[in-house]
Amino acid sequence: MFGNDRESMRRFYMETWRKARAGEPLEPMERVVAEVIADHPEYQPLLSPGNEAVLGRDYTPEEGQTNPFLHMGLHIALREQEATDRPPGIAALIQRLKARRGDALEAEHELMEPLGETLWEAQRAGGQPDEQGYLARVRRLVDNAGG
Repeated sequence: MFGNDRESMRRFYMETWRKARAGEPLEPMERVVAEVIADHPEYQPLLSPGNEAVLGRDYTPEEGQTNPFLHMGLHIALREQEATDRPPGIAALIQRLKARRGDALEAEHELMEPLGETLWEAQRAGGQPDEQGYLARVRRLVDNAGG
C-alpha cells in the first residue's frame, strides 16, 4: 500500500492529502488516510507541497514531538481493525469505547497505547503481535472507561 520504505510511505500521505484537497477521486485506502489527516489539522502543514524535508526527517522521543506519521498510521491501523474485525472481537471493543467516549477520535487516541505496546513487544521479540494479549489490553481499557 505505502511501499517498502519510509520515504515512499510519507509520499503516499502527501499525495493523498494533495488529491483530497484538490477534490480528486480517492481509492478506498486513500479515503481512510485523508480522513485521518483531516482529523489532524496540526499535521496538515507537514504534508503541503514543497515540504520535501519531512520525507527524511527523524522524529525521536528526545525532540519531545510525536512522530506524526506513526500517529496517523496507528489511527489507520485501528480503523482497519474495526472494519475487518481483526483480531476477532476488536471491532466490538472499539465500538464500545467510542460509544462510551462519544468521540471516535478520542477513543482512537486511547486505543493507541495498547496497540503501540503490542507492536513494540512483537518487534522486540522478533515475532508476530500477540493478538490475545492485545485484546486483553483493549478489554481492560474499555472496562475501565466506565459508561
